[in-house]
Amino acid sequence: MRVALFGGSFNPPHVAHQLVALYVLETQDVDQLWFVPCFRHPFDKALENFEDRLEMCRLAAAPLGPRAAVSEVERTLGGESRTLRTVKALQGQHPEHEFSLIIGSDLRAETAAWYGADELRRLVRFIVVGRQGHTGGGSLDMPAVSSTEIRDRLADGRPVQDLLPRLILDYIRQRKLYKSVEHS
Repeated sequence: MRVALFGGSFNPPHVAHQLVALYVLETQDVDQLWFVPCFRHPFDKALENFEDRLEMCRLAAAPLGPRAAVSEVERTLGGESRTLRTVKALQGQHPEHEFSLIIGSDLRAETAAWYGADELRRLVRFIVVGRQGHTGGGSLDMPAVSSTEIRDRLADGRPVQDLLPRLILDYIRQRKLYKSVEHS
């Protein structure tokens, strides 16, 4: 099976993440797409706990049907998330699969500085998806939606319903994540 890995903080996953997933599933030569939430950000970015982000990824993947799934590999690995380590672990667990890696065009220039970048390039094909304001991502740019902006809006009680899938917003409200969400 050909699997596209879609890694990220997913803090929280939003509609642009779903659009990227659907775009890749519909335009690339892949059988499945796996959301892979990072366990601990390598640059010590503050994140909601892994279990909540994992569950929100499941909610984001569900409308995409059986071709989208969520991997818990980062929980198993623990510690600081490194893409190379994650890819190697998944290849070890699933030697029958061929993996590719989805990245936004905003990350393309920095991949050379990633831990084990040369080895990573040998192990997986990169699928570059366009992001508004960044070049080199193909013929279609995804909307400029930011998890940082969403977290700021949630904390301030500003609306986010156009940026988050309903099920994820409901989950955030139930779990009281990202501080004040009453007015969103």
